[in-house]
Amino acid sequence: MTARIFKPARTAMSSGQAKTHEWALEYAPASQREVDPLMGWTSSSDMQSQVHLRFPTKEAAIDYAEAHGIEAVVIEPKTRKANIRPRGYGENFATDRRGPWTH
Repeated sequence: MTARIFKPARTAMSSGQAKTHEWALEYAPASQREVDPLMGWTSSSDMQSQVHLRFPTKEAAIDYAEAHGIEAVVIEPKTRKANIRPRGYGENFATDRRGPWTH
């Protein structure tokens, strides 16, 4: 069984950071997905593909994998610079603005 340990990225539909602070362990697919000819749904006979484990730290995930004999590959997250403006949203309505506020 091969697995990957990674830190999930935020969803594309949200700017929030929910569920991005924990580390996850997911198994690599053991079999190919198949398309059902009648309904068109995709399915797989691999039960491990449904297992998604979450851990508070990377070390906890690695320790779990080693304790259970799981070959795991650790994928380090790509960090990005915080997009924080000095005065924030309130700057749009400040009385000491340099120029007039227009649309």
